[in-house]
Amino acid sequence: MLDDLDYRLIALLRANSRTPVAVLARELGVNRSTVTSRIDRLVDNGVIEGFTIRVSGDLEHDSVQGVMLVATENSRSPEIVRELRGYPELEQFHSTTGTWDLVLQIRARNLAEFDLVLERVRAIPGVRTTQTNLLFSSLRTV
Repeated sequence: MLDDLDYRLIALLRANSRTPVAVLARELGVNRSTVTSRIDRLVDNGVIEGFTIRVSGDLEHDSVQGVMLVATENSRSPEIVRELRGYPELEQFHSTTGTWDLVLQIRARNLAEFDLVLERVRAIPGVRTTQTNLLFSSLRTV
């Protein structure tokens, strides 16, 4: 069970996962050992699944980004999700309600690589139809 301190710690780590423990402790008003043990517990319990980076805008402009909406045969959804987990170009994917079953966020180095990802996703058994939109700019990121 997470408490207020856990949620505040997670918020700080989301903003910058490289924040030193001493700074986190000062921001939270607790000892460094408390922060360290909380992080360890959150990782051990699977609440924190990993630590990541954000790259500079210059590198972002060198890639092709898009959102792919996927309609699936419902009985095949778990198999499709397992397959998608192996695609490094998929930054995020979500299940949803409505016309589309999955929303995939794709980042590729160039259009040829992006197109290859689209072809691979469309070839997965159980994928009925897709719609893809290229992203031109990010107006807000977390």
